[in-house]
Amino acid sequence: MKIENSQLYDYLIENKILDEQKIAPIFVHAQRDNKQLCELLIEENILDEITCVKSIAAVLGYPFVDLTKETISGDILNLIPEQVAKKSQVIAFGKEGDTLKVAMKDPEDLQMIDFLKKKTDFDIMPYVTTVDSIQTALKQYTKSLKVEFGEMLDDSDSDGDGEQNQEDDLVKMAEDLPIVRIVDTLVKHAILDGASDIHIEPQEKNVIVRYRIDGILRQAMTLPRTALSGIIARIKVLSNLKLDEHRLPQDGRFKMESDEYKISFRVSILPVFDGEKVVMRLLDESATGLTLEKMGLHGEALEAIQREIRKPNGMVLVTGPTGSGKTTTLYTVVDILNSPEVNISTIEDPVEYRMDSINQTQVISKIGMTFAAGLRSLLRQDPDIIMVGEIRDKETLEIAIHAAMTGHLVLSTLHTNSAAGAIPRMVDMGVEPFLIASTTNIIIAQRLVRRLCVECREAYKLNAKEVETLSKNYEVNAILETLYRMDALKSGTKWTDVELFRPGGCSQCNGTGYKGRGGIYEVFDITEEIEKLITQNATSDAMERKAREDGMVTMVEDGFFKVVQGFTSVEEVMRVTQE
Repeated sequence: MKIENSQLYDYLIENKILDEQKIAPIFVHAQRDNKQLCELLIEENILDEITCVKSIAAVLGYPFVDLTKETISGDILNLIPEQVAKKSQVIAFGKEGDTLKVAMKDPEDLQMIDFLKKKTDFDIMPYVTTVDSIQTALKQYTKSLKVEFGEMLDDSDSDGDGEQNQEDDLVKMAEDLPIVRIVDTLVKHAILDGASDIHIEPQEKNVIVRYRIDGILRQAMTLPRTALSGIIARIKVLSNLKLDEHRLPQDGRFKMESDEYKISFRVSILPVFDGEKVVMRLLDESATGLTLEKMGLHGEALEAIQREIRKPNGMVLVTGPTGSGKTTTLYTVVDILNSPEVNISTIEDPVEYRMDSINQTQVISKIGMTFAAGLRSLLRQDPDIIMVGEIRDKETLEIAIHAAMTGHLVLSTLHTNSAAGAIPRMVDMGVEPFLIASTTNIIIAQRLVRRLCVECREAYKLNAKEVETLSKNYEVNAILETLYRMDALKSGTKWTDVELFRPGGCSQCNGTGYKGRGGIYEVFDITEEIEKLITQNATSDAMERKAREDGMVTMVEDGFFKVVQGFTSVEEVMRVTQE
């Protein structure tokens, strides 16, 4: 889709989409470097993709369509086969008489239009759309989970009672076409829904399949009990596990790749009363470009982390409960620090993501390869930066502190509820306070909250009664003062005047009102004053008070900052911060 930068420039100014003062320097940049003006405007966050592409369509005289919220009839969608649609990035979305409406990235691709005309026996009316619009519409080719399983279970039911099959038949069952299709479909829908875990749970009379999406478990499907043995066998074959072992837990891995994704599955099989329960953790190996900013860090907290992770030695600790995103934060920091000039080694349980140029070691406790043993060996490998998956005991902590004192930067996690709470936790493990004070650079506490779906979130304001209820759980006045200081609210604004958002529910978020997750953080910088308090064995409350006096934003305050920004809801912040 060819368009001169000057044409787009004139259109945006004439239609008052952008003023000349704002667009002129970008236009000069585009002309000088022979780049597309639209791409630069999107890169600089001056214009969103939809507005930019819609403007180009108007200049060229083509209609524009946004399919991100459209449900397309199956009869129309399937006029263009799925493989053709994916390869050529074209979507049929409507028809009028003998004319088929087709969304395309390039409506001037006459060869494609001619091909579609012959393929469908319709005249083709090309519409311009965005890449995101086409990707969203392509998902509609996938049948609903219930429809697909209805067809597959009809095929698999004829195999008889899976419970009665002998061990000799397990391999045959695992390779049976209906069973292969059932497992492939369960996995495919989990990937499409953005699930982080798949739970396959045997009950007395059926099998429940649940997906964890945005941190919340949701039931996806109930399968007949007869399918259980085949499903378990298929997953064991994929994960290279023992087919005839039903009494002991087993752990394995496998990968699935396509043009759209590269997913690694971490498999755990556990014997339960009604059979074997499977939990598969999905790890997206194709995900790239995660930054501290994208994770939700900002302001002074972000600056403090960027400063401390650049130091040549010391400890950077991330704290929080299981499933709060600690490992993701560590991987992001490692990715930032990863360069040819440094040797980075990790000891993990398990190795979740493979990273280029990083030496990653797996903990295997049953043969004596513990965190402490692995860490001790790593120190003989001339590392500059060491990542320890988790500090669980005194021995690991002592070695980590020794490494931090002898010129290494150590990154690790601890299970504590707050950032300041990490200090007494380490003291309880038996390490001298002065060693903790001299080696710890910064402690980050975090939780994950669900992001509000921007398509359906609803604006509202708190009434006096709701503010009163909120004040029973939080220091609402102190939170307001922090929000004034962060320029999130104008000084003097009352809670009842603040526009907040709550979840709605639409097809984009499967009716939940939430889509995706992000972090809320508490960044505890170990200043000289805090070091003195640590050596004096001060309580975590005293240290937290001092840090707040020095400007630390608590996790709750950061949560409410993100509530005011429209990122998440009050209910989400309460869900993850109330203990």
